Amino acid sequence: MPREIEWFSLLMPGLLPILAACVLLFVIVDLAFARLGVYRYVWHPGLFRVALFAALFSGAALLLRP
Repeated sequence: MPREIEWFSLLMPGLLPILAACVLLFVIVDLAFARLGVYRYVWHPGLFRVALFAALFSGAALLLRP
């Protein structure tokens, strides 16, 4: 995968589409966890949400390795 993606003659980083996909996935997972009541069992819900997004994004970014 190229390091930069050209979109309408605009160069953007290769991680930008992965970031957008991870944000969508995070919103879906976050809503599911909220409905299931998972956040009642974690110590700090805000910290858990940040860690969840970091894990999703870093795991997806590892797919870019050549």
